[in-house]
Amino acid sequence: MSQRGANSSYFGNIGEAISSLLTGLKLSFRHLWQARQKREPMGVAEDNYFERQNGIVTLQYPHEKFPVPDVGRYQLHNEIDDCIVCDKCAKICPVDCIEIEPIRATEEIGKTSDGSSKRIYAATFDIDMAKCCFCGLCTTVCPTECLTMTKEYDFSVFDIQEHTFAFSEMTETEIAEKKQEFEVYQKQKAADKASRPKPNPGARPKVGGKSTFKPKMPVIKRKPNQPPSQE
Repeated sequence: MSQRGANSSYFGNIGEAISSLLTGLKLSFRHLWQARQKREPMGVAEDNYFERQNGIVTLQYPHEKFPVPDVGRYQLHNEIDDCIVCDKCAKICPVDCIEIEPIRATEEIGKTSDGSSKRIYAATFDIDMAKCCFCGLCTTVCPTECLTMTKEYDFSVFDIQEHTFAFSEMTETEIAEKKQEFEVYQKQKAADKASRPKPNPGARPKVGGKSTFKPKMPVIKRKPNQPPSQE
């Protein structure tokens, strides 16, 4: 092959490579030109979500955020004023991320927003979101619907201990007082029970001051090998 033919083939390959590269980048250049303007952040539930393909899609987080659905499973929150400390959420949790310490009260201590009686104090109600698997089972079994999953999905921290959220509002002094109060109540209840006169086991129960009559069923005896009566 002559020198002229070799140069022609060499530059021809370069031109073909440039043409192929430009053809492949044509779509990228088109999107780059259309990305001169920023598009408005929108959720996937919007009707024209898949039609809005042009524009800058990068969000300036945290100043801009994608809309989150109302039924999303994110950070747990407990409205402690509506909590009856029934312990159902802690029992159904598959990863044991809910820790509850109940203190029984001696009487009714209030009402929830739906009218349920509150008879137990929450000395501890902690949720460890580092363990949470976001299954939503705890919110399903909650009888007063005080345990919900919020739209807050960004709760990253440097210390993992900060992933434990405490919802109990009782102080250490109040916890000690309520425990002591219930212990005194239990002792008084046991003393009252012990001071009651024990019933005489040989005495017959009376109704209206008269002895009760208990009829006896007659026993019918039949001879051996005698068939039972067909009456």
